[in-house]
Amino acid sequence: MLENKIALVTGASRGIGREIALTLSRLGAAVIINYNGAKERAEEVAALIEENGGRALAVQANIAAAEDVEKLFKEALTVFGRIDILVNNAGITRDNLILKMSEEEFDAVLDTNLKGAFFCMKYAAKLMLKQKGGRIINISSISGIVGNPGQANYCAAKAGLIGMTKSLARELGSRGITVNAVAPGFIETDMTKGLSEQVREGMLSQIPLKRAGSAEDIAQAVAFLASDHASYITGQTLQVNGGMNM
Repeated sequence: MLENKIALVTGASRGIGREIALTLSRLGAAVIINYNGAKERAEEVAALIEENGGRALAVQANIAAAEDVEKLFKEALTVFGRIDILVNNAGITRDNLILKMSEEEFDAVLDTNLKGAFFCMKYAAKLMLKQKGGRIINISSISGIVGNPGQANYCAAKAGLIGMTKSLARELGSRGITVNAVAPGFIETDMTKGLSEQVREGMLSQIPLKRAGSAEDIAQAVAFLASDHASYITGQTLQVNGGMNM
């Protein structure tokens, strides 16, 4: 399905990013696993891919820094020669009510979740225009669509990703490059394990399928958008949330 394709997944050392990297590899893609601080986890993902006969490369880069993104793409190109699929998954949270949210908390989330994706899309677009083809998939969130108390920074970043997705889809479409977003709902990850039982029950009550999603649910949606099966889909946001935002 993705044989001979080269995929770059940011924030791929754990959670949703890890599952996306493993899924794309199982479908035949070579995967560049970007991480910022979790070197051992990223190398574990790379080793797992290679043990199963795939090709992988773990590369450290803080995507909020333009010079790190340049280094990331240079290293990926040195090893693999091209990038066919970019998945902008890296993200952080600094939750706080807006009356208490500091400028640093706001900037940190926007720098990683939005500006980092901008840097990566800029480099990927340049490559894909030369290649006359490619797939860019941005991991947004239901929070960027409906909002969430205490997450003004996170919601702004994830909503911004959807806007950038549409803009870039219009800019690159004529060259055979598709740009789409996936917006997860309530997904079981390390970020959601700390929620109280009351909060969990409240969220599950809003989901028609009556269960939380898994990282695999998101990875399968990304794999579809990365494949030739989605060649006529661009500028769209695929909501994977069990009907939570119906």
